Amino acid sequence: MTTAESPVDRPAGERAEDGVRSGTSPVHPVAGRDPAAGPAVDRFESSWDRVVVWWDVGFYVVVVLSAVALLLAGVEPDRLARALGAIGVILLAYTFLGRRAARNRDQRLAVSYLVIMIVATDVAVIQNQLGTFLLFVAFTQIWMLSEHRWVSLTLSTLLAVGTTLALTAPYGFSRAALAEAAPQMGVALVFSVLLGTWVGQTMLQTVRHAQLVDELKAAQAELGTVHHAAGVAAERERMAREIHDTLAQGFTSVVMLAQAASADLDRADTSAARDRLALVEATARDNLAEARSLVTAFAPLPLQGATLVEALERLAARFEDESGVSVTLRLSAVPGLGSAEDVVLLRAAQEALANVRRHAEASAVVVSLGPGGAGISPPGAARPDGATVVLEVADDGRGLGPGAVEGFGLRGMRERVAAGDGVVTVESPPADGTTVRVELPVPAPLPTDSPSLPAVDPRSHP
Repeated sequence: MTTAESPVDRPAGERAEDGVRSGTSPVHPVAGRDPAAGPAVDRFESSWDRVVVWWDVGFYVVVVLSAVALLLAGVEPDRLARALGAIGVILLAYTFLGRRAARNRDQRLAVSYLVIMIVATDVAVIQNQLGTFLLFVAFTQIWMLSEHRWVSLTLSTLLAVGTTLALTAPYGFSRAALAEAAPQMGVALVFSVLLGTWVGQTMLQTVRHAQLVDELKAAQAELGTVHHAAGVAAERERMAREIHDTLAQGFTSVVMLAQAASADLDRADTSAARDRLALVEATARDNLAEARSLVTAFAPLPLQGATLVEALERLAARFEDESGVSVTLRLSAVPGLGSAEDVVLLRAAQEALANVRRHAEASAVVVSLGPGGAGISPPGAARPDGATVVLEVADDGRGLGPGAVEGFGLRGMRERVAAGDGVVTVESPPADGTTVRVELPVPAPLPTDSPSLPAVDPRSHP
C-alpha cells in the first residue's frame, strides 16, 4: 500500500487491512514507510529488502537460462536475434526500472517496466516457444511489483492473452492452435492469480502480526510504567505511615521532653531536668535505630529479638514515662501470629497511644491484647474457624467529640489493618474517653505432616 493509503491516525490493525478493503495488492504491505511502525515492522521491512536481492538473482538466472536455451535450440538466426533482442530489452528495463520499483515502490516505474516486459516476452515467444520460460519471471513480477490488485489482474490477463496469440501466430491464429494454447495459458493465469493472492495474504498477515507485536510491546511497556508508578506511590505511602508511626512520634516526644526539661531548669530542679534529658537521649537513640531499620527494611526495632507482648510492654512503659499517663496492661500471647500481624498490631498501638498523648488529655489508659471471636469472615490465609486477635487501647480522656475528623494517623492505621484483612473500630461516647479496637484474622497454621513418598529401590534405576 502507498503512504496515502496507510494513514497513521487509525489503529495499526485497521491500517494493515487497508490493502484488502481498497483493492491494494498486499504483497508488500508496508510499502511507503509508515511513521507509526514499530521495531517489529522495521524488522519486516529490512527482511523485505533482503528478499528483493534474491528476486534480482532469480530474475537474472531465469532470463540468462532462457537465452541459453534459445542459443542451444538451433533457432533460425533472424528469429534468434529478435528473441535475444527482446530478452536484452527485458534486462535493460529491469535494471533501470524494475529494480528501482522493487525498492522504492514507485508505481509509475513498476507499470512502465511491466508493460515493456509483457511486450518483450510476447515478442520472444513469437520467435520460439522456448520464450515461454520468461513467463516464470513475468507472472511473478506482476504480482511482486504492482501495488494494486486490479492492476495485477489486468496485466496478468494481458500477458496470458498476448502469450496465447504469440504461440498461435506462427500457425496463422488457427482454431486448432488457439484451442491448444488457450487452455494452457488459462491454467497459467489462474495459477498466477491464486498464487499471487495467497502470497499477498501471507505478507499481509505477516505485517499485521508485526504491528500487533509492536502494539503488545508498547502496551507492556506502558503497563510496566503504570505498575512502577503505582509501586512508587504505594512505597511512598508506606514510608509516610512508617515515619508517622515511628520517627514523627519520637520527635514529638523529644520536643515535649525538652520543653519539660526547660521548665525544670527554670524552677532550678536540675535532678528532674537531668531525668528528662536522659529520656530525650534514649528516645533519640531509639529514633535513630528506627530510622536505620526503615532504611535497611528490617523489622521494627521493638520487635527485633522480642515478642509482641514484650514490645507492647516496653512501649507502654516509655509512654508512661514520657507522658505521665498511667498505663494498665492486659496482654496475653496469641499463638499463630506472624511477623506481619505483629507489625500491624504494634503500629496500631503506637498510633493509638500517640493520639492519647496529643489529644485525649487522659489520666489512664488500658491496653489489651488477646484472642477474639469469629467476628471476621476468614480470608484465604486465615484459620478456617475464623479465629482473630484483638488489640484495644482505651483511655478516660475527653473523647473525639461531635464532628471530629480522622487525621492522617488514624487513616493510615485503617489502611494498614485493612491490608491485613482486619478492621478498626473507634468508639468515643461523649465525655467518656475513646476506645480504639483492632481485630485481625489469625493466619492458618502450616500443615505439620505431608504425605510420604513411596520408597524407591535405587537398584531399579540406572
